[in-house]
Amino acid sequence: MSRTDIPPTWDERATLTTMLDYVRATVHAKCEGLSEEDARRAPLATSPLTTISGLVSHLRWVEFAWIEWRLLGEEDRAPWTDDDPDREMRIAVEIPLEKLLAEYEEQCARYRELVASLDLDTVAKRPVRDGTHVTLRWILHHLIEETARHNGHIDILREMADGVTGD
Repeated sequence: MSRTDIPPTWDERATLTTMLDYVRATVHAKCEGLSEEDARRAPLATSPLTTISGLVSHLRWVEFAWIEWRLLGEEDRAPWTDDDPDREMRIAVEIPLEKLLAEYEEQCARYRELVASLDLDTVAKRPVRDGTHVTLRWILHHLIEETARHNGHIDILREMADGVTGD
């Protein structure tokens, strides 16, 4: 997967989608060569669900929640429940990292195509917590922010696991 943060053109859509693809690709780069054992390791006593596998699964389902469920109004197929709101992170330890990454990439490819056909001012069918109906533009910004933040977590967990660091 290629990783660049330089858009092919300087319009808003190209900049947003290039930055989102960059942080998505960074997830893959940070997981390259990681063992299954290290991907599932939860080194933080106060955060037993915080594993690299769990974060990859979380990012996959966060994109689903924002694009399919909230923006498009599709049925909620996410693994979390009211009783287990972090289930996507809990079940990740049962799934090989390679499969989690492949599912994440397949979904990102589908969303890349879907977003290309929508105007940035497309309003989400479902509101956020305060009742606001955000736009696709806002969702793309949010996904960049959330993915970049979790890349930082993955980076720290990776360094704790096997000493590998990177950009």
